[in-house]
Amino acid sequence: MTTVYLAEDQEMLNTALSTLLNLEDSIEVIGTATNGESALKDIIKLQPDIAILDIEMPKMSGLEIASQLRIIKQNVKVIILTTFAQASYFEQAVSAKVNAYLLKDSPTDELIETIQEVLDGKTIFAPELVTSILTSEKNPLTNREIDILKQIDLGLSSQEIAKKVFLSDGTVRNYISSILSKTGTRSRIEALYIARKNKWI
Repeated sequence: MTTVYLAEDQEMLNTALSTLLNLEDSIEVIGTATNGESALKDIIKLQPDIAILDIEMPKMSGLEIASQLRIIKQNVKVIILTTFAQASYFEQAVSAKVNAYLLKDSPTDELIETIQEVLDGKTIFAPELVTSILTSEKNPLTNREIDILKQIDLGLSSQEIAKKVFLSDGTVRNYISSILSKTGTRSRIEALYIARKNKWI
């Protein structure tokens, strides 16, 4: 019996996926979480064979969990399941040595097949993700710059961003200047357009 832990911040999807996996005779879902901090604690405690993790979750991302599991040498296979086919996330996933990276619109049968392949020692990346990465330009933005761009995308001012990310207004403005320079643009809107076009955010 393959034991699986599932971390997904959307409660409905978490429940549905857990139910589908438990229908498989060879799979048992031994725990679920809707935030990354709880997931990491549970995974360390329960020691599942496979941890299926969403990327963007409250308190800790799936990629941060994967990195922590590698640092503390937990023998848990990690499958990232996400809606985001972004170069920056893919690079972080490779650095965290995840065992598989699938998109959420993949068929359930593909996920079940991937679980077995990962147990057999294979590393699996969604073909459409790899194609997207190979055809996009390398992301020149740092994680902090990406975070600030996301806040800009929400319509926040420099002062509002500074409060949210615990930086000074001047530091945020410096980051924005760097973003404009790296994207070769003159405005925040143009920078957002370029970043989205190249799937950097």
